[in-house]
Amino acid sequence: MEAAFLGKWSLGLSVGSPRPRRPSILYPWHRAPTLGRVRRAWVIPPISVSENHKRLPYPLVQIKSDKQPLGSVIYSIQGPGVDEEPRGVFSIDRLTGKVFLNTVLDRERTDRFRLRAFALDLGGSALEDPTDLEIVVVDQNDNRPAFLQEAFSGHVLEGAAPGTFVTKAEATDADDPETDNAALRYSILQQGDPELFSIDELTGEIRTVQVGLDREVVAVYNLTLQVADMSGDGLTATASAVISVDDVNDNAPEFSRDEFFMEAPEAVSGVDVGRLEVEDKDLPGSPNWVARFSILGGDPDGQFAIRTDPKTNEGVLSVVKPLDYESRELYQLSVSVQNEAPLQAAAPRAERGQARVTVHVRDVNEAPVFQENPLRTSLAEGAPPGTPVATFSAQDPDMLQLQRLSYSKDYDPEDWLQVDGATGRVWTQRVLSPASPFLKDGWYRAIILALDDATPARTATGTLSVEILEVNDHAPVLAPPPPGSLCSEPHQGPGLLLGATDEDLPPHGAPFHFQLSPRLPELGRNWSLSPVNVSHARLRPRHQLPEGLHRLSLLLRDSGQPPQQREQPLNVTVCRCGQDGACLPGAAALRAGGAGVSLGALVIVLASALLLLLLVLPVALRARMRRRSRGKGLLLGPQDDLRDNILNYDEQGGGEEDQDAYDIAQLRHPAELSARGVPLGRPPLRRDAPYGRVPPQASRAMPTSPADIADFIHDGLEAADSDPSVPPYDTALIYDYEGDGSVAGTLSSILSSLGDQDQDYDYLRDWGPRFARLADMYGHPRGSD
Repeated sequence: MEAAFLGKWSLGLSVGSPRPRRPSILYPWHRAPTLGRVRRAWVIPPISVSENHKRLPYPLVQIKSDKQPLGSVIYSIQGPGVDEEPRGVFSIDRLTGKVFLNTVLDRERTDRFRLRAFALDLGGSALEDPTDLEIVVVDQNDNRPAFLQEAFSGHVLEGAAPGTFVTKAEATDADDPETDNAALRYSILQQGDPELFSIDELTGEIRTVQVGLDREVVAVYNLTLQVADMSGDGLTATASAVISVDDVNDNAPEFSRDEFFMEAPEAVSGVDVGRLEVEDKDLPGSPNWVARFSILGGDPDGQFAIRTDPKTNEGVLSVVKPLDYESRELYQLSVSVQNEAPLQAAAPRAERGQARVTVHVRDVNEAPVFQENPLRTSLAEGAPPGTPVATFSAQDPDMLQLQRLSYSKDYDPEDWLQVDGATGRVWTQRVLSPASPFLKDGWYRAIILALDDATPARTATGTLSVEILEVNDHAPVLAPPPPGSLCSEPHQGPGLLLGATDEDLPPHGAPFHFQLSPRLPELGRNWSLSPVNVSHARLRPRHQLPEGLHRLSLLLRDSGQPPQQREQPLNVTVCRCGQDGACLPGAAALRAGGAGVSLGALVIVLASALLLLLLVLPVALRARMRRRSRGKGLLLGPQDDLRDNILNYDEQGGGEEDQDAYDIAQLRHPAELSARGVPLGRPPLRRDAPYGRVPPQASRAMPTSPADIADFIHDGLEAADSDPSVPPYDTALIYDYEGDGSVAGTLSSILSSLGDQDQDYDYLRDWGPRFARLADMYGHPRGSD
């Protein structure tokens, strides 16, 4: 096959001689196998066509095969631009093999096409191997160059040296970069006069070309840039460049005038006196423009200060320490100004970098002044009315004016103090309560006013703080000891811990000193006191002591100045203890009256018991008289059981088994006992009673004084406990049998309104000591029969 290029030259391609082959219609690009020798194929060089070609269709090349005569070969092409996107760009004449361009080409979109050409016989069999066709689109200068930005920005310091880089302009061209169509050149079309900037035509870098940049003259430069292809002779585009000149501190600040005059009042601080105007050509708001002021002289005590107003850049002169007209009437201040940023070395020096400020002090009426404020003093607690506290006086600073001061109270919550209006002397007018809520940590605060008589009047406020000193006016008191007893042996038990309290505050309280009363030397021989801490001591016996109640006397002393002391009684119960330091059961010590029970308390208890007996006695006597008037006996007959009328109220006993602890027959009627063979007289002994005959108990007379009540009760209980003929003490209150009847009827007959003068109660003595007490109360005394 040969290809003829429609142009100046042609190229032929020959493939081996034809051989019989099997048709291949379905796959025309598959070559049928041959038996002959295959000759070397020809390569078709690329075909060039210019973009934007408008004479269409335009013949590009013609393909011919020498395997068949003309008219018996079918030609076709495949690839992008034919049967692939973009479709329809190329086409081929099926019979002649001519390839045509059908549309305008754009190199910037597709710069080359690669196609494959086929030659088939009329039966569809491939006559030649597929041939590659490469179509190259030739570039034309059809694209203008374009800047990457419409406006480029740059910054440069004023006074910059020539050659200083400012910014860079960049542009692109869509044409073939290998041709002059994309060869770009940069230039500055316009920049004003003088020309201070230049641009590199190849790179687009903009630089300074000479000195003279001054922000105070021109702050911003606008340049017009141009780029052209074809090495500057082709298509062009323009853009702008905005170059800002950055400020440097090349201008020093200056005062608007050489001298300023101001006036300031005396006795005040924190007030503005006046403003100092300055001028600076540098950029407002920048450190090159912000002014800083200094006072060089004329203010040795530092009474003035100058700050900068951030909006106006003015200096504001103020008084920071009060002025005194009487001391100084005029101030001559020397001030200077400079920027926050350092001044450039090449900058000219300021002509008015310093100024003089004259300040006149204006005389005003000043408030009185307390020399010591607050005034602190102290006073002993409980100070009587009229006690001097302090003299809280003030002075008037206006020494050139004749003025008088007066004093008064402004705050005295307890109305405790009184103030002399002419002198400021303070004294008490009553006793201050230590429990006052206005005492804070022992301090009382009052406010005193000092007022002058000028117009307008001025007032001074003074604080008077009075410390109320604690006085040791209370002796320590023995705190109630915990319940318990002391062991009779010195080495047994923990002893008795004693504590003390004191109403006084420190340092007039603890540590406390515990001491056995020196008036009773025998206490020191029997007892010892050892300190535990500042407020407690431990009491122990020195040797074995008898069991029972022991009365001691302690001397307590605090640590105040002068110390206070108090002697207090102490009752201590001593018992026999086991190895664990606890009192043994049945010990003889009266533990109920343990340590700390005083004689006075015991007397009060006994007096209360006597009063109760005196209240009950008239009721009992009245009931007795009513029973005698009725003429009925306490017991009606032997047919009824006495227990029928003895009721059990709230008894929590042990049930029937608990009945073994005593003989219930003791409650039966004597007649019934006699019928059953029980001998009358003294009842049988308790099961738990010791062997032996117990002598009869003698009757006891009623106590006649409160002092005998305790002995009476104690002896009665001891007699009842030791009597073997009565139930034991723990069941003596159980009356739980209610029989079929009662000889005596109900016990409520004791309180009957009927008289019982003829009733004989002597038989009750045979029922035991407790019924014998009833016989003594309602029957005839034994000695009177």
